[in-house]
Amino acid sequence: MAEAVSMPKQGQSVESCIITQWYKNVGDQISEGDLLFAYETDKAAFEEEAKCDGTLLEIFFEEGDEVPVLTNMAVIGNLGDDTSSFKTTDQESAPESTPQLTETKTVSEPAPAPTESQAESTLIRISPRARKMAEINNIEISGISGSGPNSRIIASDIDQLIGTKSVKTSSKTTPATKPIITSSTDDADIEKISNIRKIIATRMSESLSNSAQLTHHLTADARKILKLRKEVKARMESERIENISLNDMVCFAVIKTLKQVPDMNVHFLGDSIKKFHKVHLGMAVSTERGLMVPVLRDASDYKLEALATQLKKLANDCRTSKIDPQLLQSELGSFTVSNLGAFGIEMFTPVLNLPQAGILGINTITYQARELDEGVIGFVPVIGLSLTYDHRAIDGAPASLFLQELKKNIENFNEEL
Repeated sequence: MAEAVSMPKQGQSVESCIITQWYKNVGDQISEGDLLFAYETDKAAFEEEAKCDGTLLEIFFEEGDEVPVLTNMAVIGNLGDDTSSFKTTDQESAPESTPQLTETKTVSEPAPAPTESQAESTLIRISPRARKMAEINNIEISGISGSGPNSRIIASDIDQLIGTKSVKTSSKTTPATKPIITSSTDDADIEKISNIRKIIATRMSESLSNSAQLTHHLTADARKILKLRKEVKARMESERIENISLNDMVCFAVIKTLKQVPDMNVHFLGDSIKKFHKVHLGMAVSTERGLMVPVLRDASDYKLEALATQLKKLANDCRTSKIDPQLLQSELGSFTVSNLGAFGIEMFTPVLNLPQAGILGINTITYQARELDEGVIGFVPVIGLSLTYDHRAIDGAPASLFLQELKKNIENFNEEL
């Protein structure tokens, strides 16, 4: 019995998604768990798996289409199954709707010869997007065997030819992340940016345009957290405890400091300031598709080891396209942390995740001269801290106080909030 494949609903605020890649073609045999297609919301990227076995009988939308959630995308069933009931009114009236895949039979009578215009339309079936890409990249379409419904040439077919022609991609690059080149010269390629990249660009511009951002920098003695990190690594081998990273420790210290300096744990709303009773911590995560900032709700309720577990789960969900889009809303967080220490960055200016009024940049560990004892100078490891805050909501003094308290909490680190 035929079953529909519908566009999943990722969160209450998501009304439509964009198809970025079909992994299967009409006629392919499908097993439950096979990846069918990749898609994006305005906040995250996902992949959809098949829920049943069968043959992919029809595909109603192609790559690049924006599809309302819960709309039928395709049909999986047995050859000969009727799929007409799965089409929406718009799909039934579409001039290039996908024909049903059925068992073929040999016909003794030859088909009537097509007219010139009919021959052109039947010999080359190509989507408007694919045609435009082919024209821009000087791709001859007459010899292409399309992978879309009814052998229709779709964007991914042209993309593959462009990639063969002028792009050397890494073996680690997934189909959903391969760039689409819209034009090329001898010394440069112009790549079409993804939907997520557009969202990131818009948000960064809006953040800088609609707030008064200022950044303070400070370093904290890292000997205590480095010692604890060494102890954790030793205990991991013997006791199988959770891996607690330096980032987890700094985040734990940030949460403690936000409870001590609640003026930083706020949203600026234009004519009012929203002060949170708990810390809802945002964490910047780098993924193949771009920056994501998931939020750990009620982060101030967690002990250190549990916090480490939750932060790692959020990061992994982002990188494997399993994150709940609801958790990517900046309004859900009260403060954000961005860590570039692994890249050796010694100082940077993080951009606010509005309407949050504060974001902390965590930098790499370097060595600075410090007084170890009276008259004794030595080099000690220090961790760089960069606090960006919205000067409309917070003055320099409380922002500086926050960094001072955070410095103390890192240098005198303990596992109690």
